[in-house]
Amino acid sequence: MATSSDEMKTKPSWRRFRDGDQSWSSLTQKIFVQDTSHKCPTYVHKTPPCQGSCPSGEDIRGWLAIVRQQEKPPVGVDWQEYAFRRSTEANPFPSLMGRVCPAPCQDGCNRNELEDYVGINAVEQFIGDTAIEKGYGFEAGPDTGRRVAIIGGGPAGLAAAYQLRRRGHACTIFEANEGLGGMFRYGIPGYRVPRDKLDAEIGRILAMGQVDCRFNTRVGVDVQIADLERDFDAVLWAIGCQAGRGLPVEGWDETPNCVSGVAFLKAFNEGRMKVTAEKVVCVGGGDTSIDVVSVARRLGHITKTGQKDLPETVIRDGYVAHDAATAAAAEGAQVTLTSLFTRDKMTAAEHEVSDALQEGVTILDGVMPVALIRDERGRATGLKVADCQMVDGRPVPVEGTERVLEADLVVAAIGQGGDLTGLEALDNGRGLINADKFFQVPDRPGHFVAGDIIRPHLLTTAIGQAWIAAESIDEYLKQAEHKRRPKVDVHHFDLLAKMAEAEVAPERFSVADRGDLRGTSAGNWAIHNYEDRSAAEVIPHDELFLGHFGHHPRNLRKEEVPSAEEVLGHFKERVIGLTEAEAIDEAKRCMSCGMCFECDNCVIFCPQTAVFRVAKDKRTTGRYVDTDYNKCIGCHICADVCPTGYIKMGLGE
Repeated sequence: MATSSDEMKTKPSWRRFRDGDQSWSSLTQKIFVQDTSHKCPTYVHKTPPCQGSCPSGEDIRGWLAIVRQQEKPPVGVDWQEYAFRRSTEANPFPSLMGRVCPAPCQDGCNRNELEDYVGINAVEQFIGDTAIEKGYGFEAGPDTGRRVAIIGGGPAGLAAAYQLRRRGHACTIFEANEGLGGMFRYGIPGYRVPRDKLDAEIGRILAMGQVDCRFNTRVGVDVQIADLERDFDAVLWAIGCQAGRGLPVEGWDETPNCVSGVAFLKAFNEGRMKVTAEKVVCVGGGDTSIDVVSVARRLGHITKTGQKDLPETVIRDGYVAHDAATAAAAEGAQVTLTSLFTRDKMTAAEHEVSDALQEGVTILDGVMPVALIRDERGRATGLKVADCQMVDGRPVPVEGTERVLEADLVVAAIGQGGDLTGLEALDNGRGLINADKFFQVPDRPGHFVAGDIIRPHLLTTAIGQAWIAAESIDEYLKQAEHKRRPKVDVHHFDLLAKMAEAEVAPERFSVADRGDLRGTSAGNWAIHNYEDRSAAEVIPHDELFLGHFGHHPRNLRKEEVPSAEEVLGHFKERVIGLTEAEAIDEAKRCMSCGMCFECDNCVIFCPQTAVFRVAKDKRTTGRYVDTDYNKCIGCHICADVCPTGYIKMGLGE
């Protein structure tokens, strides 16, 4: 048959064999004897790699299936709300995380083997923004009478409060700052995290009730650990890492115009710093450093300054503030970012690096700071750098490559640490707090921990740790033994719960009534021919039939990134979210790895008509097809053509 013109114009998708490779590596799974095979199809649920890669453990495949209109919501619930409910099982901040998460889920997406990953964070932003527009809220669980102290109102603390309220426990958040949000509010600029969206998603948690907040309160200084142990049933430490690390060069701590990236961004986000220096040099390479240089380009500098207007005065003193007139007189700043690593190895998101370059930031990669250049007043006038090479994992300057970068302000964005003033009993010797696998503080019953204070990482990591910590706190308060955490510790699709929701759940099985049955092919008290391996296995791309999927280009979010000439004073949000139609289309690119998405391949290609659709009144997600074993000859065709890898050959007789 000739290739159609339509197919010739379509981008190639996938083929099973490469050039020169025309045979199976193993025939073990392919050999069968007609009508005597001991293997027949079984339906095996596995975790997709997007979920396995998500530090907050979201059921990504699940809410993508809802957005694409494949998984149907319960009667009376619209699909937008249903997608919101599913996504917020793990993460109560879909609008925020859809914008700022670096999306390790997309790196793990199996569609990368075919063309390009699914835009997971773009769809998540759509879910979150829609939920805010429609006013969806959260519900608290039945009141247990238990009270939990949460130290820190950042992503980990707020996520824990949400998860604990769902379980009915009251919470009191102790926050050292004047507002909630932590790094959301004080570490990320508003053009990346719009403050109206931030306030809406935090407000939704507070609206659950019994979430009290004590602001401007430092535990260890204003409140002691003994007070918490006396007044609360459990304590969660979610204090984050708000102390920036300085550069390892002589004189750093004594030089007034040398500051940390954390302090720089906090001064900006609190509205105190409205201009910066004429020449700013930031050392980093991660997301914080990109935020620093992007903010510096937007703020600009003023030519005539007094001591009170110097950016380091505002940053260090913490209360002196620039006024609007100062900002109005700003001119563009020269901003340079240096990184130990080459651009391809920088930890910052690639699109953020590209945006910074478009905005006029100079990036010098593969260089390291060597020394500060200071004047007679002790102020830095430059930073000496050199090309570097890694020797035994440590950067070493290349001799003869030293040069000086002129600077009026030097910012270190090379990492963060915790401030455990007054909490020395919890310090593990590295300025952090230890945690076991249940996120308990070792040898301190009733104390739990989550977030950066364990080890600085992603916001989504803190959210995921808060979920597990909340489960552990719930078990502790109930005096229950901690359940063993699964190997793949994420939120999983629950077929029994889905069948109950659709009112097609199996009948209750009672040994007393039915005897000790070991199996059944007809009784309606079991989910036939189904195995759940999602807690133990992530499904790789080579278990899918990729040939099923055609070329389907991504729906990209539009961006308004200012040029170098336009960036001064540009604080509008850069990312423009997907429309509803675009979000649905993008969700349809999901290959539903490890779960049936009702393509009908197995039904169409079965030569014995052994595979059949479940009756409509008994059907739901994960229970779309079944097999008549009286007809099945074990030919494996259904497994071969299953796009998602949901069908496996098993069930030995």
